[in-house]
Amino acid sequence: MDEKQIRLNSAKAWLLASRPKTLTGAAVPVMIGLAFAGRDLGASDFGWLPALLCMLFAFVMQIDANFINDYFDFVRGNDDETRLGPRRACAQGWISPGAMRRAIIITTAIACCIGLPLVLYGGLEMILVGVFCVLFCFLYTTTLSYLGLGDVLVLVFFGIVPVCVTYYLQTEHFTIEVFAASIACGFVIDTLLLINNYRDIDNDIKAGKKTLVVRVGADAGRTAYLYSGVMAVVIGLLFAFEGHIFAFALPVLYLIPHYAAYRKMVRINKGKALNMVLGDTARNMFIYGLLLSAGILLNW
Repeated sequence: MDEKQIRLNSAKAWLLASRPKTLTGAAVPVMIGLAFAGRDLGASDFGWLPALLCMLFAFVMQIDANFINDYFDFVRGNDDETRLGPRRACAQGWISPGAMRRAIIITTAIACCIGLPLVLYGGLEMILVGVFCVLFCFLYTTTLSYLGLGDVLVLVFFGIVPVCVTYYLQTEHFTIEVFAASIACGFVIDTLLLINNYRDIDNDIKAGKKTLVVRVGADAGRTAYLYSGVMAVVIGLLFAFEGHIFAFALPVLYLIPHYAAYRKMVRINKGKALNMVLGDTARNMFIYGLLLSAGILLNW
């Protein structure tokens, strides 16, 4: 895709602004929650409509978060010529700030419309879940990422909330297995934030953004990246103790590409070339999701 040929507010511009590669982070937790529900309910009792709504809500909220991040980082002046990560739509002039503001309103409204019918399956408390998802979607970029709380939010909103709520909407209860899987999922998806923050450590220090990597330093940030993936697999030991061997054994294979990405991270160390590790990490997250989901369903 030739970025020099992108017209203002064009379809190509909006596609880039939506950051399609990040959608794996939205898909994986829902996929894991649905795998547990499918295993525990069986095909005849599985709710296909709430499953579809959960996946669509996750996708739209991820795009909304990307738009919010693009706009507010542009307003703050964080996406300048020193940026090492993938180019951002507002900063590059692909999307006008006014159009991005309208898009944020529209995508937030669409997400709410998609999520509202889930009240029929999970009760009125689903409205509260939706409100918190939208609220923290804004607070992450505008406030919490500057306080070093991004990794906590990933654990909650890309792990615990989507995995557990997706399962609850199908079964109306939780299990310790599902909760453990949600924590493991959060650790895996946090690797994407860690590599982002590791690459941007110098710019974040300049911007006053106290990410976890800024707080602990680059060396410890690399170690956190490695052990976030390892922790996800270690948590999976619970599945083995419960007699679900495949749910533990298959995700162990994730450590092969994860360690390879870590070694590449160490070798590259700094600069735009770390974006290759970013791509590898997004792929590895999806691999983990597929392996864990397959392992869960094989223990049907």
